[in-house]
Amino acid sequence: MRHVPGPGRVLGLDIGGSKTHAILAEVGTPAAVMDDGGTTVPRQLAECTAGSANIASVGPEAAAAALDDLAARLGIGDPANHGIHTVFAGAAGADTPAARERLIGFLSRRFPGARIQVDHDTRIILAAGGLTAGTVLISGTGSAAWTKAGDGREARAGGWGYLLGDEGSGYAVARSAVRNALQESDDGLPAGPLTSQLLAQTGAAEPAELLDLFYRRPERRYWAGLAGTVFGLAASDAASAAIAEDASRQLAALALTVNRRLGTMPEHAPVLLAGGMLVNQASLAYRVRELLAANGLTDVRVLDRSPAWGAVELASQLADAPHRPAATIPT
Repeated sequence: MRHVPGPGRVLGLDIGGSKTHAILAEVGTPAAVMDDGGTTVPRQLAECTAGSANIASVGPEAAAAALDDLAARLGIGDPANHGIHTVFAGAAGADTPAARERLIGFLSRRFPGARIQVDHDTRIILAAGGLTAGTVLISGTGSAAWTKAGDGREARAGGWGYLLGDEGSGYAVARSAVRNALQESDDGLPAGPLTSQLLAQTGAAEPAELLDLFYRRPERRYWAGLAGTVFGLAASDAASAAIAEDASRQLAALALTVNRRLGTMPEHAPVLLAGGMLVNQASLAYRVRELLAANGLTDVRVLDRSPAWGAVELASQLADAPHRPAATIPT
């Protein structure tokens, strides 16, 4: 059953490295929506997507501009009269108290007087899936896994960023495809199906131009957007199949790692697959599901709604919590 908060407007934020998704909702009022079970749920007032408000990814000026853009699109552009009771933000990279407090301070300046809480993005995904305990496995531009046991214990793995890790992510898959193209060239081999597709999609005439493009245009989101080519060819191309299999195994290993750290294996705790890769690449999700089932995790689900709704749900819970002067400090 969903929590029923006190009256007010709440703002749920899903802050990624390349974009921010916001949902403004109303909770605890007679106009709130009832679900099929007769439980009151937040009523959406507005929704929009803008640039990233992740300070670590884009810097404070761009993050501030993204928040201003979001507020204007949501109809709450005046910081002195925003009307928001509670803000909950799930942010990529918000894994330490220092990182969370920095973003809290940033949001407090944009939404003064509101209760504000920040946590890592995997927590809002769990809430969006209607779960209070379980494992979240993310593969989008980056990758990470997080699990929460019923007794409150938590464990996290991955999420190191593209320079140190993010295996199994869209960026990592595309990077492997580029490596394959360069290796073919070094070996004096003709371009295989995967290399030919990459050249056509990027406009590069040869692998050497692909190498130049990779360093000249380092945007992770651009390269992650090419990862679907690998999965589209995996059934007929050996190089693509090998990259897809490696991504599946890397992702499954993340989920298994966090569960083993909590000692929950081989109990069948739910696993929620999220992120653009696992949500949109059915073959990847299917193979990850197989690998997890072979290791005792058989309750595997694909997230079917936006993580920002999880932020709305957590904001609703926070809105109904007793007010404390230190409410903006994450627990």
